[in-house]
Amino acid sequence: MIESLNSPHIARVKALIGSRGTKERKSSGHFVAEGLQCAREAIVATNGPRIETLYVTPSGRIKVEQIADLNSFNVIEVSDGSINIPHSEKCGYIEKIMKFATVYSEVGSKDAAHIIPPYKWIELMSAELSAGASYVIAEAREAGNVGIYRGSGEVREGLVQEILTKIPAEKILWEAPQKAQQLYFLELIGCNVNLGNIAPSEVIPLEAMRIGLRGDTFDLYLNK
Repeated sequence: MIESLNSPHIARVKALIGSRGTKERKSSGHFVAEGLQCAREAIVATNGPRIETLYVTPSGRIKVEQIADLNSFNVIEVSDGSINIPHSEKCGYIEKIMKFATVYSEVGSKDAAHIIPPYKWIELMSAELSAGASYVIAEAREAGNVGIYRGSGEVREGLVQEILTKIPAEKILWEAPQKAQQLYFLELIGCNVNLGNIAPSEVIPLEAMRIGLRGDTFDLYLNK
C-alpha cells in the first residue's frame, strides 16, 4: 500500500512507467496498468491479465474492495523479489493476510547481482514462517538462473543444504523450472518434494519422474 511519497514502492512504480521504463518493462516482464478499470478487469478475468503486484493508496484499497472481496482469495503470495521493502513490513503483510488466506511467501531476489548469503536465507525464511506463511518459496525466476541457482542454472548446493539444516523441507517450495533442477531435488529430498515454477507442459513429465516412470529416476525405485 502506498501511503506517502516516501513509500519504498514509489521508486518501483516510477521505474516501470513512461519511455524511461521501456528497458525495465522488457527485462522484468512487469508493467503498470493504471486505474480502477484495469484493476477491475484483472481481478474478475478468468483468462485475461494476471495481477502480480497491486499498488494501492488507502483510498484505492477501498475502491478495489468494492470490485472484489479480497477475503475470497484462498491463497495469496507475498513477495519482495522485485521491490525493496523493509522485511518487518513484509512480515506484517503476512500476519494480516494469514488470518483469511493461505500465504506463500517468496524469499530471494530476481536480481542476479543480488547475492544473499545462506544465513540470511535462513533468517528470512524463519521469520516469514513465524509470521504465518504456510510455505516459503525459494526464488529462481522462470528461467531458473537466480536465487538458489547460479547464472548457468546449476544448483547452489551448499546454499540449499545449509537452508535444510534449519528450515523443514516440507515448508519450502523450490522453484525448479529446469529438468536437471527438478531431478536434483527429487534425489535430495524425495518424490514428494515441493516444486514450483513448472511450465504447464512439464507437469506430466515431472509427475512421471516423481514416480519413477522415466529413466532419470527409475533407479531410485528399484530397491523400494
